[in-house]
Amino acid sequence: MTPQELKTIMGSGLLSFPLTDFDAEGNFNQKGYIERLEWLAPYGASALFAAGGTGEFFSLTADEYPGIIKTAVDTCRGVVPIIAGAGGPTRFAIQCAQAAEKAGAHGVLLLPHYLTEAGQEGLIAHVEAVCKSVKFGVIVYNRGQAKLTPASLQILADRCPNLVGFKDGIGDIELMMSIYQTMGDRFAYLGGLPTAEVYAAAYKALGTPVYSSAVFNFIPKTAMDFYEAVRTDDHATQNRLLKDFFLPYLEIRNRGQGYAVSIVKAGAKLVGHDAGPVRTPLTDLKASEMEALDALIKKLGSQAL
Repeated sequence: MTPQELKTIMGSGLLSFPLTDFDAEGNFNQKGYIERLEWLAPYGASALFAAGGTGEFFSLTADEYPGIIKTAVDTCRGVVPIIAGAGGPTRFAIQCAQAAEKAGAHGVLLLPHYLTEAGQEGLIAHVEAVCKSVKFGVIVYNRGQAKLTPASLQILADRCPNLVGFKDGIGDIELMMSIYQTMGDRFAYLGGLPTAEVYAAAYKALGTPVYSSAVFNFIPKTAMDFYEAVRTDDHATQNRLLKDFFLPYLEIRNRGQGYAVSIVKAGAKLVGHDAGPVRTPLTDLKASEMEALDALIKKLGSQAL
């Protein structure tokens, strides 16, 4: 897949981040991961991000990562494109990106580097180094300490032809509008705030009609229904699902730091597709929170195709 083909894929429909399966000891569970991907693939996501944020990229080792990406590529070959997560220190991000390209992934989502703050000159050098280390398409993720300005993105777009996507995880409307007005159709844009459905209609108005869904991991049919409601401006369906599911879901998610991932693993377990525990420093939901989430899921009805 060329970078421009990846750009087209990004703008063509809902995207999602599959969970990474771990066993009771916290080791990668390849069999469970294959079964998860086989379950999710037919629901119609335009691409899946293997080892992304919801897939706990931040907890994976360099030894585990290539096998996880290759498993995703092999399982979904010919069914749904796989975009790999990469991030952390520049050299490690390059190592991940090159491993993903070797495994046959269709592109990479460049997650933020770790811990330290960095100025725009350093961020530009970081993204440029990753882009130039591979031939396939790169999507940059604005989030946390990796906050690129419109001017920096323009420099990167000029230097890196394979930088074709921009994902926003900050939620600064003024910045997002400025980026869109500066870059226009040079990038494909993706909404990437946690529980992106809550912001989907607003981001569509900003020129970002596509987003990545975490809840697709356990309510894939509802996730696709909500995306279709956003795509067609079906406000009645959007408002119903926001009121009946997403806002109560946020109330549970906001009870604990890191629950944006933990609650998704909890949901998968409740619907019979257990991905195992989260790795530390994340923590799993408490029993009472699991009960509240279970009640919300059951109100949605069957997720069968």
